[in-house]
Formats: sequence, structure tokens, C-alpha cells
Amino acid sequence: MFKTISKTAKKNERAVAQFLRDLIAIKSLSSKEEKVIYRIKHEMEKCDYDEVTIDPMGNILGRIGHGKHILAFDAHVDTVDVGNPANWNIDPFIGEEKDGIIYGRGACDMKGALASIVYGGKIIKELGLEGEYTLYVVGSVQEEDCDGLCWQYIIQEDGLRPEAVVIAEPTNLALYRGHRGRMEIEVRTKGISCHGSAPERGVNAVYKMAPIVQDIEKLNNRLGGEPFLGKGTVTIAEIRSTSPSLCAVADSSTIHLDRRLAATDTLESAVREIQELPGVQAAEAEVAVLDYAVPSWRGLTYPTKKYYPTWLLPEHHPLLAHGVKSYEGLFDEKPNISRWVFSTNGVAVMGLHGIPCIGFGPGNEIYAHMATEHIPVEQLVKASAWYAAFPLMYTGSSKLH
Repeated sequence: MFKTISKTAKKNERAVAQFLRDLIAIKSLSSKEEKVIYRIKHEMEKCDYDEVTIDPMGNILGRIGHGKHILAFDAHVDTVDVGNPANWNIDPFIGEEKDGIIYGRGACDMKGALASIVYGGKIIKELGLEGEYTLYVVGSVQEEDCDGLCWQYIIQEDGLRPEAVVIAEPTNLALYRGHRGRMEIEVRTKGISCHGSAPERGVNAVYKMAPIVQDIEKLNNRLGGEPFLGKGTVTIAEIRSTSPSLCAVADSSTIHLDRRLAATDTLESAVREIQELPGVQAAEAEVAVLDYAVPSWRGLTYPTKKYYPTWLLPEHHPLLAHGVKSYEGLFDEKPNISRWVFSTNGVAVMGLHGIPCIGFGPGNEIYAHMATEHIPVEQLVKASAWYAAFPLMYTGSSKLH
């Protein structure tokens, strides 16, 4: 059956490639995904999915089967913007294909994976591979703005709690079992403004911030972690200040921290490390974990803290073993096992809710958010074959043999 799945995936090569090109041609920034969601809905219906729904947040869920084991494949449909258009050698919104490679915004992160999971479902329907499972193929929204928010909603409000979830972010067809978490933190200092001609009359909030900036750099150097996911990091992503005018002393200053969390870090420990910095204590600075509350394309606002927990599937977990066996059966070789450098919706699925996750997706994460973003068509095909085989492997079905 593995050979039949691979042949069917290859037969669908032109269709999955064209679907991806169509997706790339639809600009879909976070909270503006409506058009691409409806394009996906059309494709799922064409692929004979049993049910296709769009939830109140705007996520699309395609269902195949009605077995007792609930599984899900996830790919977010939003992308970052293109940045400086001059950095692109091609139009980022036409899905140009050349020499077996598709280029454009979202090709790798992660409309390519979305195309592959949809066509993995198509292979299941074509070959009658339904079994003792119910598969949800999910196109999720707002991930680029707020990792995991979509799955917080799906689990807590839609009431869908799978046994296991495959995060289809790019892995270059390796199997991933986790990544560091992250937080967005602000540190704020207050000053007293006065006329800039006599700064001694006031208290400059930027000067109060200066030692904190140095303390943050030193903190980054001493953060720890564990070997597989690596050490935690912290960096200043933005610094800003306020004053009554450009000829006045700054009365407030704020730095925005990107804090990457190792497996040994928690929300409380990360905040405490900042609060205990000498510069923070001397300035009596405020330390705050930020909130996210932006309406989805359907107008629904679902507030959350900008805290995205680390997750790490144990090395010998059965879910990983099923992924490995699916890969070996299809491609007659062992897969690489690794982890992402960046963050995914797994922060909510496994990080917050404890649902086991693995990662498997086409494309190489090093091209995510770059003006050279691209994905090989061959990987789209191989990934779709793996997505078709995995549910049966997970349930131990004899149909694979």
C-alpha cells in the first residue's frame, strides 16, 4: 500500500502544485485571511472531504472519516508581509514555478504544507484509506501574529480535542518533536519631563533605561537550557520613549523583549529574571507580559497573554514512532529527527493543553519570511504521501500492509 500511496501522490503532483500557486496568489496577512480560506474550502470540497466547516474565528476544518481516534493536521494560512519589494527578484504573489521550485510569499511558511495536507486527505479519499480515525485537516488563522491562538480557540470553544496533532510547519521532511517557547515582555521606566535646555530639572526615563539595556545583554549570555532544544535567549526588539516635544526630557521609556524559553524556563521564572536585574530594581521599572486582542477576519476577538510555552515530545513517545514508521515505509530510509528554531501552533496544542504533537512538513524553515522564499514541488508530493499514510499507521491498520 505504501507504493500505491506514493504513486497516487505523484499522480496528483500537478494538482497540488497548482493549488499552492493559487494560494500564494491570494495575499493573506493575519486577520485578513478570508479569501484564502474560501479558496481552501473549494479545494477540500473538490477533494471529496466528508465535511468542511469554517468556525466563528475563521479557521477552516476539513473532516475525513468518523472513527474513534481523533487526529488533526495543522497549517496556518496567514503569512507575514513582503517587506521591501525591491528585495524580491520575482513577484511574491504569483506563485512562479521554475525547475521544480515554487516561489513566493507563503510558499514555505506555510501554504506549501497546507496544500500538502489537503492533498494527503485527497489521497485517503481516493484510495479508501479511512479507518478507525477521524482526521481534521485544519487551515488556521492569525498564527503569524499570535502563535497558538487559533488552537486555543479550536480546543476551548470549538470543543475539538484531538489525540494527536501533526504541525505541518516546514521541517525539510524531517520529523520534529518540539521547539523553544517564547514570550513578549515590556520593561517600562518613568521620568519627569522638563525643558530640554535645563535637563537637570527633570528625570530622563531613557537614562534610567540605559543600565537595563546592558543588563539584558548580560542576561542573554548567562541563560541556560538543555541540549536538544538549546538555551533560552532574550533580546531587545524595540526601544521607544515619550516626551512633550523634541526639546524636552523624556518622561517614559519602554523596551520590547523577545524572550525565547528553554525547556527549563517558565513564565514566572522568565519574568522574575527581568525583575531581579540591578538596573530594573534601581529604576523601579515595571515589567509586563503583553496581551494580544486583535479581531480575526470574522470580527471575533479572543484575548490571550503573549506567552507561548515550550513543548518537547519525549524521544521514545509512540507518536514519534508512528511518524518514523510512516516515513520508512514510504521512502525506505530513516528520517532525520530534530526541532524547530522558531515557534509554532504547538505552543497551544501541546504547550498549554498537553496534546502530543509532532512536526512534519515540506520546505526548509531557513527560507521562512525571506525574499527568497520557495519550496520544491517534490517535497509537496512526498509530504502529501506521508500525510495519507500516517493516520493508518497511528491506528495500527492492516490496510498499509
